[in-house]
Amino acid sequence: MTVEYDFSGNVAFVTGAARGMGRAHAVGFAESGADVVAVDLGAGGSSGEGQYELAAESDLRETVELVEDAGQEALGLPVDVREESQVAEAVDAALDAFGGIDVLVNNAGVFNLGEVPEMPESKWDQVVDTNLKGVWLCSKHVSRHMIDRGDGGKIVNIASVGGLGGFPEAAHYSGSKHGVIGLTRSMALEFLEHDINVNAVCPGSVATRIILGIPENLGDDVWDSITDVTGAFNVKSHVTEGEDVPMDPREITKAVLWLSSPDADFVNGVALPVDTGYSAK
Repeated sequence: MTVEYDFSGNVAFVTGAARGMGRAHAVGFAESGADVVAVDLGAGGSSGEGQYELAAESDLRETVELVEDAGQEALGLPVDVREESQVAEAVDAALDAFGGIDVLVNNAGVFNLGEVPEMPESKWDQVVDTNLKGVWLCSKHVSRHMIDRGDGGKIVNIASVGGLGGFPEAAHYSGSKHGVIGLTRSMALEFLEHDINVNAVCPGSVATRIILGIPENLGDDVWDSITDVTGAFNVKSHVTEGEDVPMDPREITKAVLWLSSPDADFVNGVALPVDTGYSAK
């Protein structure tokens, strides 16, 4: 059964929207009737040690075109979510263009590998500042608008199963996602009086450049060294097909749309795993 949502008249502000899960969320909202503010760094470059290439400005333009192809208005903005001035300007631009923001999806994130004793401070900062500080900054500025407007809103933060447990060679990433869950729960309580629901989604292995880039660019041995400790990420496909197959990003979008909809008005402060059962182990 396919669930359909009606976000007509709503505006969704989606970070990390140039490709992968962020693009899936942006298009999912557009297909459900919302206008979309698509935000991404859009500067290219590497996530660290060549693991995968970050999204480029052309990727962001493509997301904007996909939203428009779905019949909705789109505003694409190149933004570094680690920089407060850029976040504030993006929120102001969204309000100028659309008059309001109803849903914030904090999806922007980066991932790279590194063992704690050898990790340079720059690698730590890139991951933690993007994945955690960026969530705080976007929530800070969008929630101000939601509170001033006075009719509530929805904030959905993309955490990870890495925020529910640990990952070898990714303490900085796992720590940032634990932080996202703590921030989510704290904001959920802080914003109760303003009717702003704040929830997190914790994806497992998803077919994005973050996951696909490990075996492609670093080699199967690196991926195997991780799963030797964690076990298969997609436990469902591992059992039914004998393979650890990453999920389609749209599977995560289904959870994001639900948490953003009136159907989830009484769901607040949760960290929802969408991981085929990985976190149940």
